[in-house]
Amino acid sequence: MSEVFSYESLVHAVSGAVGSVTAMTVFFPLDTARLRLQVDENRKAKSTPAILAEIVKEEGLLAPYRGWFPVICSLCCSNFVYFYCFHCLKASWLKGKQSAPSTDLIIGIAAGVVNVLVTTPLWVVNTRLKLQGSKFHNEDIHPTNYSGILDAFVQIIRDEGIAALWNGTFPSLLLVLNPAIQFMIYEGLKRQLRRGIPKELSSLEVFVIGAIAKAIATTVTYPLQTVQSILRFGQYNNTSTEKSKLLSSLRTIKCLLVNRVRKYGMLGLFKGLEAKLLQTVLTAALMFLLYEKIASCTFRVMGLSNNHYKRR
Repeated sequence: MSEVFSYESLVHAVSGAVGSVTAMTVFFPLDTARLRLQVDENRKAKSTPAILAEIVKEEGLLAPYRGWFPVICSLCCSNFVYFYCFHCLKASWLKGKQSAPSTDLIIGIAAGVVNVLVTTPLWVVNTRLKLQGSKFHNEDIHPTNYSGILDAFVQIIRDEGIAALWNGTFPSLLLVLNPAIQFMIYEGLKRQLRRGIPKELSSLEVFVIGAIAKAIATTVTYPLQTVQSILRFGQYNNTSTEKSKLLSSLRTIKCLLVNRVRKYGMLGLFKGLEAKLLQTVLTAALMFLLYEKIASCTFRVMGLSNNHYKRR
């Protein structure tokens, strides 16, 4: 029980949340370009700078930062939950022993499931707020009118039912593999660089291994991320007659993936990947760098021994 409610887990959670919020703020326009390419099927896949220039020209200078506040709120909560669950589960499982890649993967998946179930409503709302007021090239997309986070919650529950807040939950549960793979690779590379010696890695080492881990995880899971964005946006008409929600979700994912391939070929599954990789790799690398530094400094200020922290 002490591992679940420990200062160490709290330090990791706060460090992860602060690091991710700072990193996302720096690279937020890249995420705007990625999301627009995923949900607006009629928008041509151009380079990221070209997409951003087009958005600024059509919608104004601040358009790339539209929806920043709800995204940051969601990201802060999401990363706090994930980092807290990951480290308290790891402490409970290992009890001071050295971790292994398979252990990191299993713990990462468990932490991801908890995170998805708790924070999906926030991500549904932030996806819609971020795309509100956008000029779409797809005429089938209907405009929304939310005045803020609370109003979006109220309107979605009133018009679509409370279950709509968990739109895209099934692909999100499949996508817990993304952070799980990311953490497995990151922690594995970190152990390799330390070679069994409990030392603090340099800023460059943390940045590079964070970037490598996120690049691999993102590329592997990108088609499901596209499905997740479309479902969260709430503009997909599900015509499935399946009574089972699990079967209906599987059919929906299959239909979206198949339709994408039919329209654009296999590469259509990776539309917007360049923007996503640019954004997510840089954001994750900076996030891990800030997270490691904040956690390390906090342990020093609190006068706690962080040898265990270095050995993990």
